Amino acid sequence: MPYKNITLNPTNFTETQSNSRYHLYKGFSTIDENNTSGKLFDFDLIKQNIINNFNTKKGERVMNPEFGTIIWDLIMEPMTPEVKEYLTKDITTICNLDPRIQTRQIIVNEYEQGYLVEVTLMMKGTNESSTLRLAFDQKIGLRVV
Repeated sequence: MPYKNITLNPTNFTETQSNSRYHLYKGFSTIDENNTSGKLFDFDLIKQNIINNFNTKKGERVMNPEFGTIIWDLIMEPMTPEVKEYLTKDITTICNLDPRIQTRQIIVNEYEQGYLVEVTLMMKGTNESSTLRLAFDQKIGLRVV
């Protein structure tokens, strides 16, 4: 008895569909008002995930008290070597939670309203790197610079 004959219809891909196959990571975010599609890819997605973690104060997340950052607890502290070490360790820990990246460099500076943080990230499996610049401001919160 022969098998059933199956007819395959080739799918017509558009240019945008075929290009999206080359993204390593795909996700969705509704935070950026300029991104009307809501889609995020690769470093944009990774950066948004890290920013979400930095927007959360450690202990604030229900059922996951280790999620978040201590930066908001230290925002009023003067930049002593001890505080800088705490901040650097916390930032490193948060970045290392994401298995898609490696942290290359972390620079923490103080400014009059809080801290300026610059983190250089490298996507694993590629030679792509990107720098995330964040201002932790005691009055307006976290903003990307």
